[in-house]
Amino acid sequence: MAELDLAAMLEEHGRRWAARPAIADMESGQRLDYAGLAARVRGLAGWMAARGVGEGDRIVWLGQNAHCVLEALIAAGRIGASLAILNWRQSEDELRFVLDDLDPKLILWQPGSASEALRGEWAERPVLWLCQDPADPACAYESAIAEAHAAPPPAALPGHAPQLLLYTAAFSGRPAAAILTRQALVLQALFYVGLRGWNHETAYLSATPLFHVATLLDCLATFVAGGRNLFVRQADPARMCAIVAAEKVTDTFLLPPTMEKILERNGDGKYDLRSLRTLAYKPEWNAMVTIDRSLWGERPYGYGQTETMAYATFTCIGDPGKGSMGRPSPLVALSILDEEGADLPDGQTGEIALSGWTVSPGYWRRPEYNALRYTADGRRRTNDLGRRESDGTISFLGPKGRLIKSAAENIYPAEVERCIARLEGIADVAVIGTPDPIWMQRVRAVVVAKPGAALDEAAVIEHCRQAIASYKKPSSVLFVDALPRTGAGIDYAEVDRLYEGGGYPRG
Repeated sequence: MAELDLAAMLEEHGRRWAARPAIADMESGQRLDYAGLAARVRGLAGWMAARGVGEGDRIVWLGQNAHCVLEALIAAGRIGASLAILNWRQSEDELRFVLDDLDPKLILWQPGSASEALRGEWAERPVLWLCQDPADPACAYESAIAEAHAAPPPAALPGHAPQLLLYTAAFSGRPAAAILTRQALVLQALFYVGLRGWNHETAYLSATPLFHVATLLDCLATFVAGGRNLFVRQADPARMCAIVAAEKVTDTFLLPPTMEKILERNGDGKYDLRSLRTLAYKPEWNAMVTIDRSLWGERPYGYGQTETMAYATFTCIGDPGKGSMGRPSPLVALSILDEEGADLPDGQTGEIALSGWTVSPGYWRRPEYNALRYTADGRRRTNDLGRRESDGTISFLGPKGRLIKSAAENIYPAEVERCIARLEGIADVAVIGTPDPIWMQRVRAVVVAKPGAALDEAAVIEHCRQAIASYKKPSSVLFVDALPRTGAGIDYAEVDRLYEGGGYPRG
């Protein structure tokens, strides 16, 4: 039996839901039903194959959000190639490194991106450049599809063959591309769409960058459910309001900073945003949208990485338990390993290791790093510390590199943070290690108090002393107005810089 992949799924969608809306690109104005999307992907795959792009080749998308990202990903899979979605915010030097690393056969690009400067440098290289210009209906990308080359037969590749390359956290000074497989894209999207309760009526707006795995997973889940994918170049709050109201968007990926800006823009209720289902937030936000009351809406997210196609555990699987990250996905096997790579029993802290259908098999052109991050039996060492609790749930305790070492004791910042967060009057908290000449490190809590809260250093330390082992309590507490953040997460590197963090035993 043939392996199920995105291209085969699109062909079936094109027959099952021929006239159902599939794509709405807010920049070019292009709208496609599933039959039209399937025809375009066949045409793009035929154009690529006619120019020698095929199995094992790399295709690059260098531009902002557009419908052609989905088209290119599916077409790449049809011919056995891999698509790399690059971070268009990177500098020319960073992009130059990535392009050299990938050695692509085809680069899809948009005007105004850094690729325009790099094209001259690559003039002598055997690489195809194909421009997708949302402002030009006759751009090279559209002309290529219109050439109507016969689509090649779908590549007969196993599910573990690569289809997507996403560059992730820097190591050794440079990033690396996580390889994500054909089966990872399909299976994760299918499982995730069930958790979200999405279906053919879902209308998803890709506003945050598609080089982020969370946005891309949402897009793919909408596709596999036969829903409608909408694309806008960037997350401009005013534009998003107008699109949600006009298109009756049901879902999008939102972080608190964007939600705040939407509240500012729509404070007068100009736009009807009631079609949009979101997590609960402030009362004024909740009154403006529809609160997601699904199991996911009540218990969202989980633990994961780019290398696990966003998620390896989900908090909405099964009953709530002790662990903050819920339970492992049925698509993965999760282990907790000691320093030597042996399995640890429940209740003990070690490195989270993963294997399974949605786990990356490695990094593109990084054999030395693959040797460090994969065990002999193929489990991926995540470089994150965690614990499997007695009820089967998973606790995440932080990156190995942020382990605090005080004398002979290991202290996990996330554990101390959760303890402090339970104290009344705490709005936000980050726990860091500060160098100490005698103890190696001491624990410091950097705290944001709620307005009017009667808190001081002694109260925070005493709360921790009573709730957790005494050696884990902070030796100092700093009160600040706000913590530096990157998106939804705390920017711990900046917290360390501002508040004297450092001396971590592993990095």
